[in-house]
Order: sequence, then C-alpha cells, then structure tokens
Amino acid sequence: MENIKTAMEAHLDDLTKPRGSLGKLETYCVKMAEIQGKVPPRLEKKGIYVFAGDHGIAAEGVSLYPQEVSRQMMFNILSGGAGINALAGGCGWEVILVDAGVIGEDFPPDAELKPVCSFVRTRICQGSRNSFKEDALTMEETEKALARGKALAQDAADRGLDMTAIGDLGIGNTSTAAAMLVAAGFSIDDVVDRGTGIDKAMLEHKRMIVQGAVKNRNPPPKDGKAILQKLGSADFAMMAGLILGLEGRGIACVLDGFPVSSAAYMAYLINPKVSDWLFAGHLSKVAGHKPLLEKMGLEPIVDLDMRLGEGTGAVIGGHIVGLGVRAAREMASFSQGHVSDTEKAEEKY
Repeated sequence: MENIKTAMEAHLDDLTKPRGSLGKLETYCVKMAEIQGKVPPRLEKKGIYVFAGDHGIAAEGVSLYPQEVSRQMMFNILSGGAGINALAGGCGWEVILVDAGVIGEDFPPDAELKPVCSFVRTRICQGSRNSFKEDALTMEETEKALARGKALAQDAADRGLDMTAIGDLGIGNTSTAAAMLVAAGFSIDDVVDRGTGIDKAMLEHKRMIVQGAVKNRNPPPKDGKAILQKLGSADFAMMAGLILGLEGRGIACVLDGFPVSSAAYMAYLINPKVSDWLFAGHLSKVAGHKPLLEKMGLEPIVDLDMRLGEGTGAVIGGHIVGLGVRAAREMASFSQGHVSDTEKAEEKY
C-alpha cells in the first residue's frame, strides 16, 4: 500500500500545477488510489444506498413525527421528489433505496410503483423493537441484517460501482444512534440532540429514554454486534454489514450524517480497518457527529450545516472526491513534455 501511496503522490506532483496546490483534493486522490490499488484511481460510477427502517424506541415519544412518516418518505424517494433525488442527480449518483425494516405491509411490485430509482426489498422485520423495554433485535435478526448488508457490497460490485455512499431515513433513528454510542462509551451530553427539532422538555425526555435504554440493555461497550442487537435496528445493522462487506473490493464508501456514522462506528468496532475505505461526506449539524468521526479518524469533506439525512451530504462530499480524481486523470503532466523544466514551471505560478 505504501508503494501505491508513493506512486500516487508522484503522479500528483508531476501534474502541471504547483506541488500540493490542489490541497485536500490530492489527499482524497491518494486515498482513492490506496482503496483501488491503482494510479491514478478511477471514479466513473457512483451509487448511494439509502436504508429505510423504523425504530421501536420511537414509541417512547422521542420524535415529533409518527412512524408512518418513514414509509411516506420512501414513496417520496421512489417517485423522485426527495432531496436525495435532486442532489444525487446533480452530482451523478444512482439512488438505490433499501427497505431494511419499515413498518407496514409490503410495497407494491415495481410494475405498479414505477420507481424512478432502484428499489431493494430486503426487509428483516417491521421495525426494531423498543430498546427501552426489550432488545431491539434478536441475534438471528442481527446476523441476517449484517449478512444482507454484506450482500449489498456484492451488489455494488455487480453494478460496477467505483464508489458507494450510505444514506438513511426512519423516525427515531437519532435516538437509536445516540443509545448505541452511549453504550459504546460516548458521553450522553455529546450525542443526544434535538433531532427533528424537539423542544427543551422533549429533549430532556429523549435523554432520559436513551440513558434508560442503555442501562436496561447494557451491552459490552466494545462489542459492535451486541450493541446493534440490543440497541440498534435492522437498517443500522445492514449499513454496518455493507461497510464490512466492502473490504478488499476496491470500492470506496462515503458516509452521510450522524445515524449513518453511528452504524459505521459499529462496523469500526467489529473491524477497525473499515476507516481505510471510508470517507466522511460532510459534518452534520446534529450534535455528536464531529466526535464520532474523530474517533474513526475521518475528516468531513464539507461543512454546510446540513441535517436532512437521506444521504444528501454524502453525495456532495463524494462528488468533490470525484472532482479531485478527475483532475488527477485529465490534467497534463510535466513529464509528458508540455513544460520542459518542472522547477521553473512551478516558479511561474
């Protein structure tokens, strides 16, 4: 891997520009080269998996919105009306919506739905259980969700993707994320936030529920699988499975906001190597996202005060990585003879 890093840095230094002048775009190119094992890297096909799942902890009144909204949001994406549809289209991403565990009857067949994006039906359960009162998932459900996430890594390879991204939707997901992270050792003060915009009284209630769920379930703090089983959800376990399943495939993965990054942290507890193929698309406005990324050694690509979810920040961040890769592939080089003396050329800039 060190040879790839050295070769990529040499390639960038040979481009017709002052050394290091593309800043972080060059850093992203080096990481892409290490992920793919090639110089320069390639970034032609990008696909974002948006995982939809309901969270049993929502029954404790931790969100302003009822759980039916999760299903409504899915129909919005399937019809092309969501924020992720607009931003993914503008940044050249394919949208792949995943029903990982939403409450309600099965969705109509594609012939009836006529979705504008890919739709993967891999539901594990109709929402996780209420972790304040019982384990969120059985171990069998957790294993199945992880396995189906890993199968989506194969799906990404079959689609010929050079880069994936992960988005999420589901009422109660920030409470699930916070509970998992508190169980993993994060301070509750750092990770419990207003989510969908709850008031101060509701925030204190949410904090009490999260703290109670962690105390009641009490999983081992370094066991990502146990935390997912006791406090997580099918969609979070599936996200973690996708990340774990990308190992050795040469496919980069861009994380969205706080819930997605919390699932990534469970994958990180299972296999700390995952940071090698992960990018943090953006820094969410949601509290707790920054210390979480720092723990995994990831630096957000953009900071736009976003907190929509759905993968909207991930596609923007991944698009910027793609611009860096494009420059690395398309710029002329000094060694090609366009400029005869590298040092003199650099002095002209």
